[in-house]
Amino acid sequence: MTLIREKMDVAGIFGSLKAEFGETRLAVLEDASLKWLERHSDGEKSEWTKAMILEALSYIDEASGYWTFVAARIYLQDVYSRQESVRGAKAYTDFADNVERLVEKGLYTSVLIEKYSREELDEVGTFLKPERDKLFTYIGLKTLMDRYVAVDFNKQPVELPQERWLIIAMTLMQNETENRLEKIAEAYWAMSNLYMTVATPTLANAGKPHGQLSSCFIDTVADSLQGIYDSNTDIANLSKYGGGIGVYMGKVRSRGSSIRGFKGASSGVLPWIKQLNNTAVSVDQLGQRQGAIAVYLDVWHKDIFTFLDLKLNNGDDRLRAHDIFTGVCLPDLFLDQVEARGDWYLFDPHEVLTVMGYSLEDHYDETKGAGSFRDKYEECVNHPELSKETVPAIEIMKRIMRSQLETGTPFMFYRDEVNRTNPNKHKGMVYSSNLCTEIMQNMSPTEFESVTFEDDIVVTRSKPGDFVVCNLSSVNLGRAVPADVLERLITIQVRMLDNVIDLNKIPVIQAQRTNARYRGIGLGTFGWHHLLALKNIQWESDEAVDYADELYERIAYLTIKASMELAGEKGAYPLFEGSDWQTGTYFEQRGYDSKQWRELRIDVATNGMRNGYLMAVAPNSSTSVIAGSTASIDPIFKPFYHEEKKDYKLPVIAPDLDHNTYDVYRRSAYIVDQRWSIKQNAARQRHIDQAISFNIYVPNNIRASVLLELHIQAWKSGMKSTYYMRSTASDIEECEWCHS
Repeated sequence: MTLIREKMDVAGIFGSLKAEFGETRLAVLEDASLKWLERHSDGEKSEWTKAMILEALSYIDEASGYWTFVAARIYLQDVYSRQESVRGAKAYTDFADNVERLVEKGLYTSVLIEKYSREELDEVGTFLKPERDKLFTYIGLKTLMDRYVAVDFNKQPVELPQERWLIIAMTLMQNETENRLEKIAEAYWAMSNLYMTVATPTLANAGKPHGQLSSCFIDTVADSLQGIYDSNTDIANLSKYGGGIGVYMGKVRSRGSSIRGFKGASSGVLPWIKQLNNTAVSVDQLGQRQGAIAVYLDVWHKDIFTFLDLKLNNGDDRLRAHDIFTGVCLPDLFLDQVEARGDWYLFDPHEVLTVMGYSLEDHYDETKGAGSFRDKYEECVNHPELSKETVPAIEIMKRIMRSQLETGTPFMFYRDEVNRTNPNKHKGMVYSSNLCTEIMQNMSPTEFESVTFEDDIVVTRSKPGDFVVCNLSSVNLGRAVPADVLERLITIQVRMLDNVIDLNKIPVIQAQRTNARYRGIGLGTFGWHHLLALKNIQWESDEAVDYADELYERIAYLTIKASMELAGEKGAYPLFEGSDWQTGTYFEQRGYDSKQWRELRIDVATNGMRNGYLMAVAPNSSTSVIAGSTASIDPIFKPFYHEEKKDYKLPVIAPDLDHNTYDVYRRSAYIVDQRWSIKQNAARQRHIDQAISFNIYVPNNIRASVLLELHIQAWKSGMKSTYYMRSTASDIEECEWCHS
């Protein structure tokens, strides 16, 4: 046993653990280690490591979350040991040599040695801070190593955690012309301290030979056979490289519509959505995961009932598309009619365009209660030659809520509020959102024009539409706010996001064009519940609502200021002139009238804005795990629970859970009053130019009237969208609000 212990260097590992965590705390784990060694005299170090990690994790309870860090250290020793055996050198030495070696093997992009000299690589290597590996929880470190670090062709890691952050920083700053290495150091500081995370595609692909850096895309499907199939091809190409897709189908004619004048010929949107469903399943990113596609449809479209039933588990399976997600686009007028228990009219978009000479979806109410959409809708209702179906608005709403409780969808998209507050309304329209409901940018379909044969080459000509691209990263509120680093952090974060636009290799040309025209980014946040717990602010309180208002106004100010300053350095986005940024309407709409806001408004008008869209709060589920915080702006699932894995249970504990934070955390997702969640999000939505991935958590036996009230509250409060309706078993403790 002594020889085995020496071989495994168990004493050395426990020595370093005791130095950090204390001898008394680790006595129980060391005792378990000795017993394991007695039972496994011929055991391998990897087996011992796995056993001790599981043993340490088994000690986690609501009072002893530090065991996740013990497990992380044991795992980290194993990570270091494996890399040292591969490299023949101690971990985190010879950074430049390692970069050159991985480029030569085709595991890093050659850009890293083409854009950086050997001297620069040596200097960049000095930025590494190995001690920051100790910031990871076990699950955070495991997630990073399993999914994101560079791997060889046998899928074995060839990169250490701090190297991943540094390679991302080098990739995003490669084209900076002034103080480039300083900017790399700042980006590395931001990520390695877990003050922020980049989006999953950037985290996974930066510095590697393949893959794009953006998270999500939104397409508008034209009402033509060519347009439908071209969109499907574009969506497949983006899905191939890991992009999530939002698809607006509201322009496609409904079932029974005419084709080339022949009445009743159209099959409607269903077959095209099923085609997208097949694309999502078959283009599966090298077998790693299925594509993710959300389809949006307007609530006045004649196919709306078929659409709302797409994901139900019963009924005719030929009318189902189980692998896509659905979203419904709702004007204010529809919700007015729901409240008034009035009638609603369904139209065929092709017939509206043919008879009326305009498209309903191209209009919105410019002010609450009045506007061009209502006017056009009433014209359609009263036109004698336009066919329509009449249905009580509340019946559609019932079908929406039924589908939500069974499937979690459709997502809700409040189109009038989105377009009223769109800072680039001078150049377009927002029809729908993305896969996660937080991106709100101008959209339009690509229109096919002709195919010609020129010099033995087939040339296809199309008029490009606005194909939206989402470039995302997020502030870790649970770490950045207590450390008081927001101003320093957001300055570098906006630059990183802006650089993604120029570096990205998007396989759809109109998406590249849209990206360049608007230079849209989405700076978001996660760790809200974590931050409330640290500050001892109860979720269900006016204090939490007021703090959301205060904090997100500060984030908005710093983000706008950073983009303005970047415009002074690199130039404004091409469509800045005439935007709400340039005219000052953006600031007026939100009531920004303090001295600092007035000064910033003048600076924006003078310098311009580097980015036409700035802020969006994404779900951040996996990246928040890496950063050891809570997801997005959501409440936690539970303060402490076990997640079932294939052959063991993984304990999950709220970050910084102790006797001080427990009282805030105990009001968890399915207990907390959702009306307070909506109040918080209404407060923060005022400061976010795009939107928020906002989940609603309800028991599956919630009364329909209460669920309807939540939707009405969200809409009336100025929210732009809601994401999943997450319903669960009915026996939820303390859920008093949901029956009131």
